[in-house]
Amino acid sequence: MKKDATQLPPPVILVSTPWPLYSRPSVQLGALKAFLNARHPRQRVRAFHLYLKVAEQVGFQTYHAISQRTWPAECVFGALLFPERRKEIKTVFRREVKGEKTLRAIDFDALVSQVEGVSEGLIRGVDWSGYKLVGFSICLCQLTSSLYFIKRIKALFPKITIVVGGSMFAGEQAHGLMEAFPEVDFFINGEGEIPLSQLVKELDHVDAYEKLPAMPGVVSKRDVHNGTPASLSQLTTLEDIPCPDYDDYFDLLKTLKREKKFFPTLPAEISRGCWWSSSVGRADRKGCAFCNLNLQWAGYRSKSTHQVASEIDYLTSRHGVLSVSFMDNLLPLKDSQEIFSALGELGKDLRLFGEIRATTPRRILKAMKGAGTGEVQIGIEALSTALLRKLNKGSTAIQNLQIMRDCEELGISNVSNLILQFPGSEPDHVNETLRVLDFAAPFRPLRAVSFWLGFGSSVWNDQAAFGVKAVFNHPNYRILFPPRTCRAVRFMIQSYSGDRQYQKKLWRPVREKIRAWKKAYEEFHSGYPRSHMLSFRDGREFLIIRHKGPHRDTMTHRLTGKSRAIYLFCGRHRSLKRIVGQFPALSEDKILPFLRMMVDKKVMFEENGRYLSLAVHFSD
Repeated sequence: MKKDATQLPPPVILVSTPWPLYSRPSVQLGALKAFLNARHPRQRVRAFHLYLKVAEQVGFQTYHAISQRTWPAECVFGALLFPERRKEIKTVFRREVKGEKTLRAIDFDALVSQVEGVSEGLIRGVDWSGYKLVGFSICLCQLTSSLYFIKRIKALFPKITIVVGGSMFAGEQAHGLMEAFPEVDFFINGEGEIPLSQLVKELDHVDAYEKLPAMPGVVSKRDVHNGTPASLSQLTTLEDIPCPDYDDYFDLLKTLKREKKFFPTLPAEISRGCWWSSSVGRADRKGCAFCNLNLQWAGYRSKSTHQVASEIDYLTSRHGVLSVSFMDNLLPLKDSQEIFSALGELGKDLRLFGEIRATTPRRILKAMKGAGTGEVQIGIEALSTALLRKLNKGSTAIQNLQIMRDCEELGISNVSNLILQFPGSEPDHVNETLRVLDFAAPFRPLRAVSFWLGFGSSVWNDQAAFGVKAVFNHPNYRILFPPRTCRAVRFMIQSYSGDRQYQKKLWRPVREKIRAWKKAYEEFHSGYPRSHMLSFRDGREFLIIRHKGPHRDTMTHRLTGKSRAIYLFCGRHRSLKRIVGQFPALSEDKILPFLRMMVDKKVMFEENGRYLSLAVHFSD
């Protein structure tokens, strides 16, 4: 029967389940909704942020604590997805929350029951049969929750079309997922805009899935049966992406009780992919060795300065919020200064967050601070240059210290990680880390994280080079899922056999030192909130360095004349040759003893003949 041309097609619903951060809308849903609306003006699209309603019911503090930990998050819906495994899953939950005060106090069974109640209410509160398709974005901490909603919706509405995508699966993983969970009809591999748009269009013209043509980026059950490899289909430029649509999230936010309302953070994109991953390394070792965040992208693309500034200006005005979190895997280096300068010229008191490389110049940090950047995550990962080479970071320990110091001076909170127990690490790597930690003590502590193996990372692809003997799904999946599922699906979080126990013992002194570093830093700033542990004041002809600590007397150093000039010159790390060239009136024999004395006093750092002054310019 011929379709009425004036009749609107059935709407599309895009779903994000727990446990993303409740305080911001889904950037995936916002981008996809805007793109579908632009490409298909007659197509109605709804973005359903299920996680916000779950957060409201269980309490924001509890929700937030769970959303920060992968395994506790997966356990909650795992117990609903496979109730026969609930006892074993509860054991995993208890083990994983042992070190977290907020999570330790949670009654697992009561939480699961509470989550089930609100989830069932959300499922039964929607007439899913009225939608053309239901699309699920599955990212970190969303695996079991998405599968639970998928199975329940399909059980109630067996004819509904279920589509999944997101960063938790890529390429060959799609086949295993669709075999283990037949409720999934289609899988979007990689970037979702073009494949999902094509699928939405084609579903209007067929009455059976078998009649659909092959579509790049779309994996069907036919493709799984035939073993057809998953392909990518992505935009050539981000200029074709409209401003994300977050209206549904803010409409849902308005329904919360007055005492539950809050000011959210807006997610935004400047770029997709990773320019470091795209520009360096062998084919099997692109980018950082541990990273698997770019499996869904091919290459690196970024928006123009005008596009970024216009989007941030529009979104903050439309929704009446000023906090923005850039979701980029890595902010662009080339255009960042111009972009953040343009954001600073908007005349808004923005509060920004982004992820940057340790080699980001100070001039860009200053532009970021001027625009309102209050927090960054820097790709530090290690404080041993030899280990940084193994990680393929393209940076050095002295560069890491320099950007840590710059953030401290500019008042940018540095929430970065130090990876411990990396496979193949050697005692020299640990010893070098311990030495550098002595010099890093005045700066905001790094967060110690244990290495975990990601599917598709360089370590996963080139196991022998890193001393990995075998790779397999993380053991926790064997508790969360039945054996058949674990055999069929290659999950994103992997584990391995090799030197795991040796690495755990090897890195124990570093973990203990970081714990002491954090305690000392917090104690100092509880007494001197606006001060610095290592700072200097410049008197033009002389310079005074003050070195403070929570449980020691303040040490002061006065530098005059050339000593002052050399210390200021080494505000950027400089080679000895460069220092001698800058001060030709002084011989190397005169300069070197001064540099060594400053290093001995822990107010300068030396690495391979390069010197960095560590004190920040500050007066209280």
